[in-house]
Amino acid sequence: MSTDTVTDVFEEHRPVLLEVAYRMLGRVADAEDVVQEAWLRWTSADRAGVRDPRGFLVRVTTRLAIDRLRQVKARNEAYVGPWLPEPYVTDFGDTVPDTAERAVLADTVSLAVLVVLESLSPLERAVFVLREAFGYPFADIAAILDRGEPAVRQLAGRARRHVDDRRPRYDVDPAERRDLTERFLAAASEGDMTGLMSLLAPDARLVGDSGGKSRAPLRVVESAEKVGRFLVGAAAKGVPGRSFRFLEVNGGPALLALEDGTPDAVFQLELLDGRIQSIYVIRNPDKLRSLNLD
Repeated sequence: MSTDTVTDVFEEHRPVLLEVAYRMLGRVADAEDVVQEAWLRWTSADRAGVRDPRGFLVRVTTRLAIDRLRQVKARNEAYVGPWLPEPYVTDFGDTVPDTAERAVLADTVSLAVLVVLESLSPLERAVFVLREAFGYPFADIAAILDRGEPAVRQLAGRARRHVDDRRPRYDVDPAERRDLTERFLAAASEGDMTGLMSLLAPDARLVGDSGGKSRAPLRVVESAEKVGRFLVGAAAKGVPGRSFRFLEVNGGPALLALEDGTPDAVFQLELLDGRIQSIYVIRNPDKLRSLNLD
């Protein structure tokens, strides 16, 4: 296999490797590091015996991600305030033409689901990602993880029950989410408490992730009134040079707030029955570096 072919084969599969690694880790930088390590393993492997390059690369990436996940779990124990995944710009484009498949990929990369996946063991998370997001058969997952198929089925069942029990129920219609996001931006920017209360569900919650490195609530803000007051207070302070743009992150519409052109925060809403149920605000500057503004 020539050098060009080695590179071409890897680059063909790089997108799916990054998708697997990000769902495993919830961090773009860590996912990219894992994929880079997978590239090094690929270049040094005995490729003459590799009949299925994609399978080989997914296996290597998954195992590396499990190792990295065990390391970052210990790191997260000292995290300041609520933890949210790093926003991941998603644009499935023409690569995922099937509407049902697109919906599955969007759901398994959503902020709400990734927060739940944080509470799974590394092996449970790997099985869930490979099975639910990418549709791998149990036998293939068993080979990837070097586990027996019955054990993998047990892990899958346990992970699925855990996710189903803890995952909030949301409406995922993208047009409705975009519409409410636009109305939310108008009301929040103007400090319009009445407008905000008309959009927020009574039990709405705001989850802010700053990692202690910027201003954001260190506890979850709960109830429409408290969330509304917080947003009105933030609007009253004003931020010179602030602008907003829409982008798609983690499978849904989001707002990117910029200060003098530099990413300052990502806002994403989760809806239920036409009202805003959850507002995720990511302000940790370390989690905004990977956003592509081109």
